[in-house]
Amino acid sequence: MTSPLSATPLRLGIAGLGTVGAGVLRLLATNADLVTARAGRPLKVTAVSARDRTRDRGVDLSGIRWYDNAPDLVSDPDVDVVVELIGGSEGQARAVVESALAAGKPVVTANKALLAIHGPALARLSAEKSAPLLFEAAVAGGIPAIKMVREGLAADRLLRIGGILNGTCNYILTVMRETGKDFGIVLADAQKLGYAESDPSTDIDGLDAAHKLAILAGLAFGQPVAFDSLHVEGIRRIGALDLGFARTLGYRIKLLGMARMGEAGLEARVTPCLVPENAPIAQVDGVFNAVVAEGAFAGRLMIEGRGAGAGPTASAVAADLIDIARGHTIPVWGVQATDTPPLQANPVSAGTGAFYLRLLVEDRPGVIADITAVLRDCGVSLRSMLQHTPEQNDADPYVPLVLVTHQTSEAAMQDAVTRIDGLDVVTDTPVMIRIETD
Repeated sequence: MTSPLSATPLRLGIAGLGTVGAGVLRLLATNADLVTARAGRPLKVTAVSARDRTRDRGVDLSGIRWYDNAPDLVSDPDVDVVVELIGGSEGQARAVVESALAAGKPVVTANKALLAIHGPALARLSAEKSAPLLFEAAVAGGIPAIKMVREGLAADRLLRIGGILNGTCNYILTVMRETGKDFGIVLADAQKLGYAESDPSTDIDGLDAAHKLAILAGLAFGQPVAFDSLHVEGIRRIGALDLGFARTLGYRIKLLGMARMGEAGLEARVTPCLVPENAPIAQVDGVFNAVVAEGAFAGRLMIEGRGAGAGPTASAVAADLIDIARGHTIPVWGVQATDTPPLQANPVSAGTGAFYLRLLVEDRPGVIADITAVLRDCGVSLRSMLQHTPEQNDADPYVPLVLVTHQTSEAAMQDAVTRIDGLDVVTDTPVMIRIETD
């Protein structure tokens, strides 16, 4: 439903004035004429809330009401739409969104954690109160991933969704591959450059990507996904050695979040993967994100761009506000909310695939026979094997050994890795990485 053009401003209350919040204010001021033309009416910020009233954010806040307590902003009669940019799945962010929807006010948010964890309840509240909830900025910054899945592919049955969903991890893996530097060094450099937080665990342990994957999967399959059923791994254990071996084998290593719907149910995981170096997604480097969708009729599509930052994220927030101004809104998951329980992802052990396994082993006769015997007993077939590296010191008592398997069950592979890790000839924990060939 589209509303007629109106000169009456759409009045906005913005909760959270960090990088993104200030970016939204800046964009609305800079592009006021363009936004008004496309929205059919002016967008006017009438109220804001943040923790520090004295901080200089580089934007003009004159004439805008200030609320020290963000939930109080919701009840302001001069606020038509609430924009939540506080972040986090609990606390004031959750209170602002829930109270706004309960009051029948539309909400725009960039809060991926809130949607991934509380999305089902928020969708029901949105439907009950006829209060739109839009969140284009919650996944991949300025990339229109939500619109692609929920609107552009609305008539298609999606088979899979996902991609490179965290720019920090993609940057770290790119620099490790290009420079040969190890994880800890590159992470420290990324923190100095502002590409990684002082506490980077949400990014490098895969949680941020998992939040985004849960949202994308819910949209793709028309039903929210139980976040705690996702399998999540990060990149802490990936070494420069692995990037080098991957190159030798014709692959690159990327942290991927992928969800597939098959006859056996939902497979959804965030894990480092080896992808063929000539695959389109392998070419997405640095802080860029990429979202891949595959439909039964549309086939495979990929869109890429900057997945974070003030500009891209503010652009996505403003796009949602324009939709609300024009009366163009659709249900949270693309279909009417129901009381159906969220989709549960299958256990990761139920999957199949080919795998890269890197070991550090004693350099003596019989070691390879011991390891291959374990793989044989677990029903895992080897495709290829690599030993040593050009930089290997012959005096070193331990050498890297890389094994690449044929397709096998993940349960068998996990069993094999557990047994191999218990061998006296193996030092350090084995590194197992899934190989994505399609």
